[in-house]
Amino acid sequence: MTIEIELKFIATPQAAEKLAQTLAAWPHQHHAARELTNIYYETDDNQLRRWDMGLRIRGVDQRYEMTLKTAGKTLGGLHQRPEYNVDLSEPQLDIARLPAEIWPQGTDIAALQSRLQPLFSTHFQRETWLVSVGDSEIEVAFDCGSVAAGELSEPLYEVELELKRGARSDMLTFASALIATGGLRLGSLSKAARGYQLAQGNAPRPLRALPLQKIAPKATVEQGMVHAMSAALGHWQYHEEVWLRGNEDARARVIEALETLRQAFSLFGTLVPRKANSELRQKLTRLEELLA
Repeated sequence: MTIEIELKFIATPQAAEKLAQTLAAWPHQHHAARELTNIYYETDDNQLRRWDMGLRIRGVDQRYEMTLKTAGKTLGGLHQRPEYNVDLSEPQLDIARLPAEIWPQGTDIAALQSRLQPLFSTHFQRETWLVSVGDSEIEVAFDCGSVAAGELSEPLYEVELELKRGARSDMLTFASALIATGGLRLGSLSKAARGYQLAQGNAPRPLRALPLQKIAPKATVEQGMVHAMSAALGHWQYHEEVWLRGNEDARARVIEALETLRQAFSLFGTLVPRKANSELRQKLTRLEELLA
């Protein structure tokens, strides 16, 4: 098992075109684009989705790999998920080769295997750079292609940063510099999430109410702060996606999320002094004014 630490960005075509030029400012090793095909599997009642798992077979250069991703954490665009990989000689699903302990207790592996069918696929070119930042190495992957389920598809332009070695702080510093070039926005929707949406008919995503915060009885004040800010970020990114897909009413929900973040800074001022977060609060206020 490995734990991936990734930042995912959705890119505009214009930002994608100038990515190589932007990365030239850092020491790096470049790897030419390769064709990747991923087939995602699911049961007819979305059992894996309900377990917060994703199962795929990836093919590249006549080599195949089965990957299962289990429940992890997503904060903003930062993804941390346990991942299990098995090399395959041919693109045939064989979940019995995955560790038995990853499945919920009592799972009948053979019965589950018989119910799994291809649900959607992704086809894209991946170009990568291994960038040196401080004492860390960060892989930058640019994916350009599409996600498809039956007759439905949508284009794919993604930039992913994966920490290969070193400190997460170096990756965040590098990401800030990359974002400053324009055309990138943090993405919380994975390729799998988009594929499931297409497989279900790609109906417009509904607006959601700001979630009620349910904090554990013995949670620390810091845990309460993290919980509140995580919920606000999730509310923001979900409705940003809905808004950009054409639902103008979602803009008010983005503003609601920004206000929630500013209130969280005030509420938890004893943990994060006002002087330390002054610039961030000013940016949130300015963004709220622009959206309004």
